[in-house]
Amino acid sequence: MQDPMRVGSIEIPLSEITVRASRSSGPGGQHANSTDSRIEAVFDVAASASLSDAQKRQITSRVGPRVVAVAQDTRNQTQNRELALRRLQDRLESSLHVPKPRSPTQPTRASLRRRMQIKLRQAERKRQRRAPGTDDT
Repeated sequence: MQDPMRVGSIEIPLSEITVRASRSSGPGGQHANSTDSRIEAVFDVAASASLSDAQKRQITSRVGPRVVAVAQDTRNQTQNRELALRRLQDRLESSLHVPKPRSPTQPTRASLRRRMQIKLRQAERKRQRRAPGTDDT
């Protein structure tokens, strides 16, 4: 991972991210010469100098005051470090993403026509179910 980590248009220096290694429960944690291959990347939102107050509030409201990403997929610590940092980057990007507001649309002419045809078919079906001799009011 490059220093600084790019999250959208923001650059977060890797010095703001705490990376810890521990014994993995999956691949790499059980082989004979076991290593600390599980990587946990932690980003403290409140302590970050690279985020604005609005961005801090947005991230905190969506994912909390600490953003954590863990990787223990491989037996290699450096590969797990890259994976954890990439997952942290993805989590930060998704929490900063502002969805485009939906613009309301009108139903199409064809969909209105289909709806009316279904209603007419249903009404005709119910009309045919009536007992003979009842009036059509």
